[in-house]
Amino acid sequence: MTKFSILLLPVLVRVALAFPAYGSLAGMTAREVDEFIANNTVASIPPPPGPLTDDGLKLVNDPAHPFMAPGSNDIRGPCPGLNTLANHGYLPRSGVARPDQLVTAVMEGFNLGNNFAKFLVYQAHLIDGNPITNLISIGMKTPQTGPDPPAPAIVGGLSQHGTFEGDTSMTRVDAFFGNPAIFNETRFDEFSAFAMQFGVNGTYDINAAAELRHQRLEDSIQTNPELVFTSPRILSAFSEAVFPTVFFVDGTVNNGQLSLENARLFFQPNQFPNNFHRQPAPADFPTIEPLTQQIFNKHPFVPGVNNGTNNFIEMPNTPALSDFCGIYNDIVNRVLKIQYPNPTGPLLDALQTNLNFFFSAVESHNCPQAFPFGQ
Repeated sequence: MTKFSILLLPVLVRVALAFPAYGSLAGMTAREVDEFIANNTVASIPPPPGPLTDDGLKLVNDPAHPFMAPGSNDIRGPCPGLNTLANHGYLPRSGVARPDQLVTAVMEGFNLGNNFAKFLVYQAHLIDGNPITNLISIGMKTPQTGPDPPAPAIVGGLSQHGTFEGDTSMTRVDAFFGNPAIFNETRFDEFSAFAMQFGVNGTYDINAAAELRHQRLEDSIQTNPELVFTSPRILSAFSEAVFPTVFFVDGTVNNGQLSLENARLFFQPNQFPNNFHRQPAPADFPTIEPLTQQIFNKHPFVPGVNNGTNNFIEMPNTPALSDFCGIYNDIVNRVLKIQYPNPTGPLLDALQTNLNFFFSAVESHNCPQAFPFGQ
């Protein structure tokens, strides 16, 4: 597949920007940033944990991690995996956590590989988290993450549309039609139908994932006039299609076939099945990337946006799914700089620290490190 270079999308195509509502705002002056920092506490930033020492098969729905439905003030978001980890206490049940806690939780609860876990978490934290307080919401924006950095930073949490969460979700509606963080029964019925039609023995497997991933994009092209399917969303869209075939399948079975009964538990109440075991070995990039490529190869596409219903405009100069280093650079040099055009002082230091953590996850792909704010 052809790799695409990075190009900042034209301003006239507003939906192609990650944060259209903030795209026209000027950054704060250095003095304003300094005054903000002076009046707010800057949290310490623990480094991400290394790989698990005990990284084998393990019962994770255990007495130490009982299921508890979220309370009225607890936050949940678009990721059923993180919601499940919070409901079982692998994450703070409030739904607000430090990025190092997120890395630990996804490794402990699902056995995500260390590099893949760091890539997902620090990507999300840089875009949707609060670098001053070192906290991120797994759902909507909340004052629980502390005082926000100056605009145009958003600190929108993982429910912030267009980044981690985005159009063409497997079990949630596009933001144009309603709240994309809420489980949607109609979408789950489609999920189930594709499993029954394409999966082995009516399970959600890689074949069902490929067909459903394609159908969700085609449906959004036909119905969502504000569809955006470009970097960084394309990576999370394909990852979320693959994840259930790996991480939601009991590790004692580990056959890539998710039953619909267990799928509903993860997607709706966000709960581990009884006697659920995590993967028998860490699942890192070498496990996930071939699966996402397999899905793509069945239904190739060019990144793009809708300019009105059923009017998909291809953006061939934006990073493609295969262009991992291009997506890394797009996140760092375009998306992040929209929010932080001129950071200084402790804010800059916090961003640089998290950028280094983020890069540590991509070094295995031989990507040169990007320095959006200088070295």
